Order: sequence, then structure tokens, then C-alpha cells
Amino acid sequence: MALDTQAIVDQLKDATILELNDLVKAIEEEFGVSAAAPVAAAGAAGPAADAEPTEVNVELTEVGQEKVKVIKAVREITDLGLKDAKGLVDKAPSNVKEGVTPEEAEEIKAKLEAVGATVTVK
Repeated sequence: MALDTQAIVDQLKDATILELNDLVKAIEEEFGVSAAAPVAAAGAAGPAADAEPTEVNVELTEVGQEKVKVIKAVREITDLGLKDAKGLVDKAPSNVKEGVTPEEAEEIKAKLEAVGATVTVK
């Protein structure tokens, strides 16, 4: 069945807003689609989706066998006191640093992995 596109366009030109709204709803229901325009999401995710993130979080996933060494490393990285650093390590998985550059995140990851911790950069 061939559609007469020009006839459809002509009918749409003569339709009222309410008729067009009803048409959109009927098409959405019939075909299980949405007429909502994903323009904002697609526009925002366009070039930025391909680029490297400028800020990342460093998460201490697992402490490992050397908890004391991990606490010392966390203190060095974060400038936290002993109690706060121990609390952060005890709560693993937890973020050690947030909003750091990918380069700094890799340095932190290397320090923590050197003492036996498992680290994730997000």
C-alpha cells in the first residue's frame, strides 16, 4: 500500500491542534512509541560522550590483607586524621577522593594498590 504523502500533509495542515493531539496519542498507543523529543539528552551526550571525563572518583573497593598500610595510604592521600581514615577504610567500598583528574586518580590508585587494596576509578 503506497501512502499519498502530499494528501496526508494537506490533511494535517487543515487539522486543529486538538485533532493533531488525538492523532499523536493514537499513533503512540498503536505502535508503542513516544512522541517526546529526546533532543536535550542527545544534544548533551553528543560530543561529550566520546571525550574522556575531566573529573573522576576513586573508590576503595576492597581493603585487602594490609589494612594498616591502607589506612596510612588513605591518610596520606586525603589528609584525614587516623580515626577518619580508619572509618573510611572500614566502610569500603567507599570513595577516597571525588572530582579529581584522571591523572591524579591513577596516582592514587597506584598508591593504594601498592599496599594491597583494590581500587576502582569511576
